[in-house]
Amino acid sequence: MRGMQQITLLDFGAAYTQRLARIIRDAHVYCEVLPYTAPLDTIMDGKPAGLILCGNELSVNSPGAPHAPEKLFACGIPMLGIGYGLTLMAQTLGGETRHLEAEEGEIEVKLAANSTLFAKAPASFHVRSRAADHVERLPRGFTATALCADGCVFCMEDSQQNLYGVAAHPGAGEHPASVQMLHNFLFSICGCDGGWTTGAFIDACVQGIRDRVSQGRVLLGLSGGVDSAVCAALLHKAIGDRLTCVFVDTGFMRKGEPEQVREVFTSAFPVHLVCVDAADHFLTQVEGIEDPERKRKYIGAAFIEIFAQEARKLGQLEFLGQGTIYPDIIESGVLPGAPVIKSHHNVGGLPDDLHFALVEPLRYLFKDEVRRVGEALGLPADMVWRQPFPGPGLAVRVIGAITKEKLHIVRESDAIVREEITAAGLDRSIGQYFALLTGTRTVGLHDGARSYDHTVAIRAVTTDNFVTADWARVPHDVLARMSARIVAQVPGVSRVVFDITGKPPASIEWE
Repeated sequence: MRGMQQITLLDFGAAYTQRLARIIRDAHVYCEVLPYTAPLDTIMDGKPAGLILCGNELSVNSPGAPHAPEKLFACGIPMLGIGYGLTLMAQTLGGETRHLEAEEGEIEVKLAANSTLFAKAPASFHVRSRAADHVERLPRGFTATALCADGCVFCMEDSQQNLYGVAAHPGAGEHPASVQMLHNFLFSICGCDGGWTTGAFIDACVQGIRDRVSQGRVLLGLSGGVDSAVCAALLHKAIGDRLTCVFVDTGFMRKGEPEQVREVFTSAFPVHLVCVDAADHFLTQVEGIEDPERKRKYIGAAFIEIFAQEARKLGQLEFLGQGTIYPDIIESGVLPGAPVIKSHHNVGGLPDDLHFALVEPLRYLFKDEVRRVGEALGLPADMVWRQPFPGPGLAVRVIGAITKEKLHIVRESDAIVREEITAAGLDRSIGQYFALLTGTRTVGLHDGARSYDHTVAIRAVTTDNFVTADWARVPHDVLARMSARIVAQVPGVSRVVFDITGKPPASIEWE
């Protein structure tokens, strides 16, 4: 958020950039991520208190290795190069580097001189990785303040110019030395005040919305998901009844969710809420379709059609609110010079005759920060901590063709899974959990008679980033309760199975 004291991370392809950004924000310091290709004017426009160069595993001498202009290092802002950032800094400023062979296991590091960056840190510690290159000769003015056991430079400093480099990133471990190093850079070297808090964000965001919207009106597509709900609550706090929300009930939501959306946004946050019951329409659109991509395509097209119809009925609204969050911005390649990792959209493909200016109050927040804002605004906990849910909803948790009966089975089964996970106190430790209808029928025994009914699968995973995931070790007694309740309480189910496949090779969703 422009105008707030910030740290800027320049990303040279590091896998840990977003993780590091979250570590810094958890220290109550605001930070933004920019690609290394961002123009210097863009970098300086945010008036950063410090710059961090987040590196990759390439050698700085590799063909096509990313570089930075020398004038970046002369901008007068405190700078920390991590991994590749260390060797890039060394080479750019006149030092020499050579390639190191990759190592496995921990590497011992010892402080070798008085260090500003490692002040108050332990005299020795271990790290699990380091830069691909070794600094063979330091640039002029730098001192090696920490060395690896094999004599390689782990940290170099020029405290006169406020330039620092380390061979491994703070997120690689929770050792006190890593924590202290980052703390020293943020607070002692850059002079950050730790004022990035949820309350400060809400105050700044509300004022920013009011400045942008002025006396205009905002239209928001309210899905009931975390991002759109928190976006609606923020917009309501900022502009009150000049917010109109359109909630389209596709018939593919989980049990109790449509009722919750209506209750929360007519009582706790009394917005102008337009509710469209389109369940029958959506079911007709996907009738007989088995291919999951075709399901997604038809559901997306139907949503855009209905949303656009409702927007036209409402007359002239100047702004469209969207629950875009910061990972969407980073991964979609909309930052200056950034590559596209994957495309994101909330309400996309609207007809050309609907002319909106965008309002995206969450565009600088990560998901965990969005949840904290939702809690501070008073949204219900089960809405704030809502499980990740695919856009097409239960339509892609019914494998194969969809019917009302199948939707009822998966909806009731999923409710039981969520109830039991919550009752066992596992809802905050398991990344995602749900039930799905497998499309397989099996022989069973109900009330002493042979049955040939559906098989429900339970999926539960633990993950930090949803890029990779492991299957959750749900206690057997919890699984037993889920299974017993589903086969006893959900008509048409004869068998329950538990998915024990990680990601990769499997995806988290089945479709």
